[in-house]
Amino acid sequence: MNYMPGTASLIEDIDKKHLVLLRDGRTLIGFLRSIDQFANLVLHQTVERIHVGKKYGDIPRGIFVVRGENVVLLGEIDLEKESDTPLQQVSIEEILEEQRVEQQTRLEAEKLKVQALKDRGLSIPRADTLDEY
Repeated sequence: MNYMPGTASLIEDIDKKHLVLLRDGRTLIGFLRSIDQFANLVLHQTVERIHVGKKYGDIPRGIFVVRGENVVLLGEIDLEKESDTPLQQVSIEEILEEQRVEQQTRLEAEKLKVQALKDRGLSIPRADTLDEY
């Protein structure tokens, strides 16, 4: 195997199943069909996998084009070990409800933290007032 610089090294991974972690926290799983010099990806038979605790659910997304700057992690999935997971697969409706409850709990905890700091005369700058980068 010869070393190829940059995204050219991914040519050997075309048509293999990959997991892609995006900057916004989403996880995609699909077959890598194309890649360019900017690391833009085309995934086929893509599912969006949502994890909550020890459960996960897959939402079918079909063909997915991912801009390279949004990719945090790209990894090939070992098809032989893919089914050896300690996680329990649940329906789309169930995982979305679990995700909503988890987000609600997190939001309430954040509000309590902000209120406790406010009571002590401190404040945390809101995320929308900060630069994204």
